[in-house]
Amino acid sequence: MSAVSPNQSSDLAWLLKGLAQEVPVIRGSVLLSADGMMKAAHGLDRANSEYLAALASGLFSMARSASTKFDGSADVRQVVAELGSSQLFISWAGFNSVLAVLAEGNADPAVVGYEMARLIKAVRPFLDTAARPPAASGDRSR
Repeated sequence: MSAVSPNQSSDLAWLLKGLAQEVPVIRGSVLLSADGMMKAAHGLDRANSEYLAALASGLFSMARSASTKFDGSADVRQVVAELGSSQLFISWAGFNSVLAVLAEGNADPAVVGYEMARLIKAVRPFLDTAARPPAASGDRSR
């Protein structure tokens, strides 16, 4: 399993920029760890990128819970939300990683989904996020 080191994370923004160039209806995108930590972003300011990362993490987690309950596995390929004037796409992007894309309301969901899947498939090993080490347990009763 390959994982992105901290110095590689910022370099991943060029992948998201390339996705937006390929699909001009994309307003912004964020690559995040499954627990909501932003790894790379394009098209959004920092505050909105972090907000989208946290939101995508929560929605993806709820979809995994639904899949476990109703489908017998935790596999989720994509979550899509149609908003008033936008569309939100959230996809599994590799070990412990998620890709969230915010597109214009008139975007063709098939095109956005296809291009997201194509990007993920092409660079999947570089999108993986290492698991966090367990927190040190200490006796806090003293």
